[in-house]
Amino acid sequence: MARTPTGAAVLQPEVTQAITEAVMWELAEQGYGRLSMEAVAKRAGVGKSALYRRWASKDHMIASVVTDFSVTRAAAADTGSLRGDLRETMQALIDWLTHPLFSRILPDLVAEDARNPDHGRGLREAIGGPRREVGEVMLRRAMTRGELPEDLDMELALDVLAAPIYWRLVVRMAPAEPDYVDRLVEYALRALGAQGA
Repeated sequence: MARTPTGAAVLQPEVTQAITEAVMWELAEQGYGRLSMEAVAKRAGVGKSALYRRWASKDHMIASVVTDFSVTRAAAADTGSLRGDLRETMQALIDWLTHPLFSRILPDLVAEDARNPDHGRGLREAIGGPRREVGEVMLRRAMTRGELPEDLDMELALDVLAAPIYWRLVVRMAPAEPDYVDRLVEYALRALGAQGA
């Protein structure tokens, strides 16, 4: 029978949480380029070794923290209707993009990606891939229920759902009015060719 590891071999969840919060704050305040392992460790109240036990490098640490933060906020809505699923999904996307810390981090990540596309590709795939998979499940479920056409262009449909929100909140920095999600859902239903839209 295997013995449960003790001491340094155990990654304590509360330490991981403190480090995760420190990474997010350092990204928001310092940006990707100026973030240092030393500053993260100091903010989290741990030694640098605690970081290196979890991640091989600064890049791995940032990618892991940002991915976990982002993917866990993708709504896996199953309300029984495409309209309901879209509403929950779009609201979750707005909540993610307007999160007090993440809304300060995302523009810097986009800029870093433009400066170093090879480096940014991994982060894009780690965040975008799982979030798009959640969206695809939602759309395929709607297709099975007969709410969407069987020949739906999945890639374009997924773009149609996310792009207006990103453009409005991140690029234009315009607010999402109280009825924005409802108006966007109705627009998306028409754009996707939903039955009865």
